Amino acid sequence: MSVLTLSLVLMLLLFAILGTGVWIAIALAMVGFVAILSSTATPPGQVLASSMWAASNSWDLTALPMFIWMGEILYRTKLPEDMFAGLAPWLQRLPGRLLHTNVVGCAIFAAVSGSSAATCATIGRIALPELLKRGYDEKMAIGTLAGSGTLGLLIPPSIILIVYATATDQSIARLFIAGVVPGIMLAALFMGFIAVWALINNSRMPPPEPAVPFLERVYASRRLIPVTLLILGVIGSIYGGLASATEAAVVGVFLSLALSWWSDTLNKTSFIDALLAATRTSCMIAFILAGAAYLTAAMGFTGIPIVLAEWISGFKLPPWALLTALTAFYIVLGCFLDGISMVVLTTSIIIPLVTKAGFDLIWFGIYVVLVVEMAQITPPVGFNLYVLQGMTGRNIFTIGTYTLPLFLLMCLAVALVAMFPGIALWLPSTMFDMR
Repeated sequence: MSVLTLSLVLMLLLFAILGTGVWIAIALAMVGFVAILSSTATPPGQVLASSMWAASNSWDLTALPMFIWMGEILYRTKLPEDMFAGLAPWLQRLPGRLLHTNVVGCAIFAAVSGSSAATCATIGRIALPELLKRGYDEKMAIGTLAGSGTLGLLIPPSIILIVYATATDQSIARLFIAGVVPGIMLAALFMGFIAVWALINNSRMPPPEPAVPFLERVYASRRLIPVTLLILGVIGSIYGGLASATEAAVVGVFLSLALSWWSDTLNKTSFIDALLAATRTSCMIAFILAGAAYLTAAMGFTGIPIVLAEWISGFKLPPWALLTALTAFYIVLGCFLDGISMVVLTTSIIIPLVTKAGFDLIWFGIYVVLVVEMAQITPPVGFNLYVLQGMTGRNIFTIGTYTLPLFLLMCLAVALVAMFPGIALWLPSTMFDMR
């Protein structure tokens, strides 16, 4: 059996196993087991033990459960309510008015959460009822919330960037820093769309609310102090070179517990609920990473990544054509898999291709996250769509149509990052050169 034929058989086998509802981690391990049996005399059990241990025995991976726990703690505090109350008076004067709270609120919460679904659920729990009660257009309120929730994947600390760093042996700190400018750019694109839509569709906007005096706005901003201090404590410690990503995650957990205690939301029930939710999510991700590590090791025995890289290189595609093909591939894959599964499933095949094409792996990590963000609002497996379906009762395909303009803006963001790599690479190169 040729290598290309084997790769096709293994791909079909993987999707067949996934289609039966088997856990993704087990499906990856099963395909890896078949791959080793079909290509080498090496005992599959020995490879299973060594690869899974290597994937689990990573100090960088320690940051993952810490950041997840931090987000779960904050989800149960009054932080979202304080953010909305502090932001709303300042955003009422912009075209689109309080619709901007979806974008700005998600961007701020993303800086202390790291999860797209958690960001969407937390901000949506506060902002969506307020927007609908005040008469804002339902399609825009839901669509911008779903799209803005994806910022949780890009703005650090990002869980998926930690997964990518672990899978590709890249620096978590560099990836975190690289995500800042693209995250701000994407938020600015969303806010620009809201402003243009509001100017064109002024009749669909509710009547303006009474102007809030400047001093009252300043006074309301005091409620943003806790989240500002939390961001400075977590992200600032990384950027300032005071802590590694793992150490900063522990700082984040400590500060989030302190914030929860200060806001009178820390009790035995909330503490245990947050800890159990973080444990479940962390175990799921770690299990997927272990299965993917086994499959990656198996791919090395089969030689599939090298042969595929040489095969695609034989077409002599220019870099833009390769990126276009990869973008289309990830968009289609996002219709069936969640973001973390997409990353761990494809790295063993894709990374040799992009390395041979000369792409920087830090830059490629930001590109992958941008494309994976699209999957969060792509039916039928878009996690943000399911979150909003539970909140609004709308069908996920209906919500998907609401998010189409923001999906197109994400495509534009991908194109901009591809044409101008400095958007992702300028800040990490500047900060690390200064040290």
